[in-house]
Amino acid sequence: MLVVIGSGGMGRAIARRVGSGRRVLLADLDENTLESAAAVLRSDGHDVVTRRADVSSRESVAELARAAAELGPVTGLAHTAGLSPARSSAAVILRVNLLGAALVLEEFEPVVAEGGSAVVISSMAGHMGATLDRQQEEELATAPAGELLELPFTAPEEVTDPGHAYSLTKRANQLRVQRASVTWGERGSRVNSISPGVISTPMVREELDSRHLGAVRTMVEASAAGRLGTSEDIAAAAAFLLGPEATFVSGTDLLVDGGVVAAVRAGRLGTSGRG
Repeated sequence: MLVVIGSGGMGRAIARRVGSGRRVLLADLDENTLESAAAVLRSDGHDVVTRRADVSSRESVAELARAAAELGPVTGLAHTAGLSPARSSAAVILRVNLLGAALVLEEFEPVVAEGGSAVVISSMAGHMGATLDRQQEEELATAPAGELLELPFTAPEEVTDPGHAYSLTKRANQLRVQRASVTWGERGSRVNSISPGVISTPMVREELDSRHLGAVRTMVEASAAGRLGTSEDIAAAAAFLLGPEATFVSGTDLLVDGGVVAAVRAGRLGTSGRG
């Protein structure tokens, strides 16, 4: 069985790409979005079960994990739920993106079957935005989920800028996945993260209408791909990491950004990445 947490564009695309021939447990906080996504998938022939879940609540995530286990062996998990700085406050981003991903990793570790695999959606922002020292990265990687929002540099009263909160949480996702892969491996399962670039989803299109429009366009134009990514691009990466061809891959972050991070680091912003 495949569990997909988050029924937005990436979640739906992963469910469609990886869920064929498997039961799919689709979870989201927004019941309208959840049922709408499930209806589309069912119309395409997928076997979909839905469950409302709040990833910022340990009780809710634990209930989701128990429900998944009751439905059958969980051989795949895709955690796609997350919030952007264009639509959320820093405090909410910390709870959903940081605490939420940590809770999913903790609660699903004993549930994912031997030989199973999980992916957590991070972001290219985790490669560019957060400036952390070694001690801070170690704390983000190892602190129990329940203590993550009590660290001096992650406490909501200290982190008030949504953009900084987003970059910080996405870097944390990469670090926690890498560390979690050790204990997941002891149980015979794998976990990796995917860091998308600028993907054409409703959330990103909202950002493209905001004050970030110019910067986003500049990054995309400077990249090797020279285009926005699609949810299908991310689903293809997830299919690889969740599938049999990636059994030697665990604890890594796959950057799927069309070359944006490379262009930034090469100083290509403001020039054409196409020639």
